[in-house]
Amino acid sequence: MIKNNVLKGVFLVGLGATSYGMLATFVKIAYGEGFTTPEVTIAQFVYGITGMLLINMFQKAKKGNDVIKASRKNITQLMLAGTSLGMTSIFYYLAVKYIPVSIAIVLLMQTVWMGVLFEMILEKKRPSTQKIISVIIVLFGTALATNLIQSKIELDWRGIVLGLMAAASFTTTMFTANRIATHVSSAQRSLYMLLGGAIIVFGFAIATQTTPFNFEIFMKWGIILALFGTIIPPLLFNAGFPLTGIGLGSIVSALELPVSVLMAYFLLSEKVSLIQWIGIILIIMAIVIMNVNFKKKA
Repeated sequence: MIKNNVLKGVFLVGLGATSYGMLATFVKIAYGEGFTTPEVTIAQFVYGITGMLLINMFQKAKKGNDVIKASRKNITQLMLAGTSLGMTSIFYYLAVKYIPVSIAIVLLMQTVWMGVLFEMILEKKRPSTQKIISVIIVLFGTALATNLIQSKIELDWRGIVLGLMAAASFTTTMFTANRIATHVSSAQRSLYMLLGGAIIVFGFAIATQTTPFNFEIFMKWGIILALFGTIIPPLLFNAGFPLTGIGLGSIVSALELPVSVLMAYFLLSEKVSLIQWIGIILIIMAIVIMNVNFKKKA
């Protein structure tokens, strides 16, 4: 029975990671059709919030008074935490305008060492030798995966900076989401975090959208972006992680990296060299090393 639950958790987390891994490729295709970053992010968040509202209504109708309601304090905290979610989307989607998707996803995976750094600064926790080794492997893998070693390849510095900013925002989201209002249902938490993110996204759109808003984005890409970016992954992660545990769940969620690169390879015809694949494998290895317990049980 326990093994079945773990397998179920692996399947749910893997599906969520696969879903999220497809997202950047869809954004890149939308850019190719003339849509802007504000249009893409607004469509994603509007449909995402609508979807989460419907899921919350369904849960309330099904469970009635058994659903624990978030307090005002919880809502405020979750919305504040959600602002980093909005910034992650903006930075990540801007990054793929300047650099290939296969590079952008590698930069986003820098959350591995950023998470260790956050933990060290905020919780005053000295990283273990295991984590330090993982960080070194991630940095070396990143150098290979982004082709920094080959001087012939030139990457737009704007894309690199934006990709790293997306990773920092995503690290903040993960750090806060796992500590705020954990007694509240995942659907409620996702909804309020999306509302917080929407404030950032709408503010960004007002400040940067210089052309008339193209509402065709809602018909063409809005639902797809919301499903793969703001509805399916958080629901599957929240359902799967309790079954797998953080360690195994983190390893399985690394599927996002190869899926994103393969999607870019097949749908966008982005070239991925052998050295880049070695770098990607090293990053996945680092995630495994960081989350596997090597201590033998007595």
